[in-house]
Amino acid sequence: MEIHHSKHESWSDTESTSSSRVGYSGPLSGPILVNNANKKHSSKKSARFKDGDEYVEITLDIREDSVSVQNIKGGDPETAMLATKLEKRPSFGSQLSFKIRQVSQELKRMTSMKAAAPFHRADRNKSGAARALRGLKFMTKNVGTEGWSEIESRFDELSVNGSLPKSLFGPCIGMNESKEFAEELFEALARRRGITSSAVNKAQLREFWEQITDQSFDARLQTFFDMVDKDADGRITEEEVKEIITLSASANKLSKIQECAEEYAALIMEELDKDNLGYIEIYNLETLLLQAPSQSTNLVTGSRILSRLLSEKLVPTKEKNPIKRWGRGLAYFLEDNWKRIWVLALWFSICAGLFTWKFIQYRHRAVFDVMGYCVTTAKGAAETTKFNMAIILLPVCRNTITWLRSRTKLGVAVPFDDNINFHKVVAWGIAVGVGLHAGAHLTCDFPRLLHATDDEYEPMEQFFGEERPNNYWWFVKGTEGWTGVTMVVLMAIAYTLAQPWFRRNRLNLPKPIKKLTGFNAFWYSHHLFIIVYALFIVHGYYLYLSKKWYKKTTWMYLAVPMLLYACERLIRAFRSGYKSVKILKVAVYPGNVLSLHMSKPQGFKYTSGQYIFVNCADVSPFQWHPFSITSAPGDDYLSIHIRTLGDWTSQLKALFSKVCQPPSVDQSGLLRADIGKGENKPRLPKLLIDGPYGAPAQDYKKYDVLLLVGLGIGATPLISIVKDVLNNIKHQNEIEEGVKNKRKPFATKRAYFYWVTREQGSFEWFRGVMNEVAEYDRDRMIELHNYCTSVYEEGDARSALITMLQSLQHAKSGVDIVSGTQVKTHFARPNWHKVFKHVAVNHTDKRVGVFYCGAPGLTGELRRLAQEFSRKTSTKFDFHKENF
Repeated sequence: MEIHHSKHESWSDTESTSSSRVGYSGPLSGPILVNNANKKHSSKKSARFKDGDEYVEITLDIREDSVSVQNIKGGDPETAMLATKLEKRPSFGSQLSFKIRQVSQELKRMTSMKAAAPFHRADRNKSGAARALRGLKFMTKNVGTEGWSEIESRFDELSVNGSLPKSLFGPCIGMNESKEFAEELFEALARRRGITSSAVNKAQLREFWEQITDQSFDARLQTFFDMVDKDADGRITEEEVKEIITLSASANKLSKIQECAEEYAALIMEELDKDNLGYIEIYNLETLLLQAPSQSTNLVTGSRILSRLLSEKLVPTKEKNPIKRWGRGLAYFLEDNWKRIWVLALWFSICAGLFTWKFIQYRHRAVFDVMGYCVTTAKGAAETTKFNMAIILLPVCRNTITWLRSRTKLGVAVPFDDNINFHKVVAWGIAVGVGLHAGAHLTCDFPRLLHATDDEYEPMEQFFGEERPNNYWWFVKGTEGWTGVTMVVLMAIAYTLAQPWFRRNRLNLPKPIKKLTGFNAFWYSHHLFIIVYALFIVHGYYLYLSKKWYKKTTWMYLAVPMLLYACERLIRAFRSGYKSVKILKVAVYPGNVLSLHMSKPQGFKYTSGQYIFVNCADVSPFQWHPFSITSAPGDDYLSIHIRTLGDWTSQLKALFSKVCQPPSVDQSGLLRADIGKGENKPRLPKLLIDGPYGAPAQDYKKYDVLLLVGLGIGATPLISIVKDVLNNIKHQNEIEEGVKNKRKPFATKRAYFYWVTREQGSFEWFRGVMNEVAEYDRDRMIELHNYCTSVYEEGDARSALITMLQSLQHAKSGVDIVSGTQVKTHFARPNWHKVFKHVAVNHTDKRVGVFYCGAPGLTGELRRLAQEFSRKTSTKFDFHKENF
């Protein structure tokens, strides 16, 4: 292409160019030419073209501030229509120059594509292409789906003097979390329109909005291409690919991909630039996008017909009859909670019976004539408090519960998984009982006794003496009084610091007060119970109204539970005394996770899903903290993964970090210490362990099919289950190969493991396990699904390049770029409804064990789905949860 013009005012463009672009140097008296191999030769040629090259000639007439097209030689109607854009009147010379360059580049891009060798356009009819065509969206539910009216109102709030700065473009369109990506999008949209300023008015913003919300795949692809093609020459170089990879990785918080951006850019160029031209074009990008395997959570099921029928069956229908609807809801509630209901009903009945019995007893005693219903209420509450102070110890007798869970069939009727919840319910009962007892005595009984007449007091002489109490202090200073007040104060402290707001430091308190909260405060305050129980026995012996020993029943309530609990503590002290473990490996991982591999004590047996208590005297000689076991029973070591969230765990990590070194190339983690034989072993902190103890996840062996869901560090007990299932697979393989093995296979035939985490570095925690499963599980008994929630969901333009890169890298090396394992990572959060549907379709008429471990937020949704699919399909889902 060649552009001639009649120059009436001399002006020049000083932009430098490379040989791959349209040249602009000196005044516009020289021609601007673009190759066009499909056009006939023109009479005028430029020295920049070789003989035989064909071009288009455009002659312009420039007068003052106006431009008109005089003549067009060669070209086609599309060329002519593009050239007419030059006739727009610019406001000043620099914009006119930019307009000319823009149109010239568009012509160059168009003609160079025509001149290129014919290529095969990506087939958009292939499976998976339809989903890709729906992707590459700049506006998704993650960044807002508001219409233009909402954007316009934001513009009015954020604009300065009628213009919106580039820095506020992201917040204005709803892309709040990706500032850099939004600014790059702004620049791409501005380049397309010849806008050189760093701000836009409302009309220009409207044009931007219409383009980024365009539903056409080609329009979205062009916008994305423009973001990468920063010099607007229609070609993407390796350096430009590197920049967009870095930008996408930053937007998705993938630091490891940012570090390897240069390597991944070379991979994309190697794949798309087959002819080593040094650049790729828009059709190459389209091919890569349409052929990339989908990361969708639309899981493929074994039977599409069954899947469709199941979907129809799961459509919610509302019962019109309110009585039937209420009855069905009640039936479902009883079916899901009958274990909890009968235990709570029994507990409440006993409390109510004890209260009534004592209430009636004192109703017929002489003290009732003086103190009235105040004394009956106080004594009834005292009786329930004795009972609750006894049974509150039972849920924390962990060895007993573990034995009952593992060795008996009581688990069929007793909800052992809710032992801590029951402990909290009983604590609430104690709080009510103490409140009624102390409140009735202090505010009613004692004042009425002080104000009683001599005749009314005469029956009380046998209890309080011939000399009647003369003031309130008489009651408080007595043994009964000071023990009761002290207990109330200590209970109030322990109860307050045990609340989640204080135990987890959720309240924004002043620093001096905040130091008095947290887990340490909870732990130490809870051990005030030793003093409380001692005072409780004394208080129960020195009673005002009961002088005979056999009527003083406090010790009778407490004897057996306290003896059982004391034996539990002695067993723990004895076991932990000889269960000092030897540290084999230490690793510090991203996400503040400390991994410890220890020697297995002699005779130490456990089941996957259980947990142990750990003590480190260098941190605190008294504190024991529970951690799930991540190794499998068949492993020759014992491992735990500790996330540093509190005082104790932070100090433990700091101690072990001192002996660690940066890992070698083939090792994972941030810091490591592999303690081998014969090496100069560093001084390691001494650890004591106690356990194992039962947990909900240990019941996995009862099920043929497992659905394991881990959230963040909550994956720890489930990893142990996965490893145990893997060891069972190895055992089966050894049997098939004729190798003798004493290990007994268990019921589990299929496991689905879903691990959801926010940080890319988290996948290093269990990288070895993931690769081992991928290597040995030839029959795909274990289906692994990793989800990284920091990456934007499928279809979002911010994660499109990561998806393409993931497919290329996995196809080339078999390694996922996000997790660093052989397991491909899904993006954003799982669609749990589709996950349950996938399992239900593949395992009809089966009972599936659903085990969830993680934050409480997801518990409700998973429980609801398990109930819904159990009721409406032939697959039954048994839900178990453990919250961290």
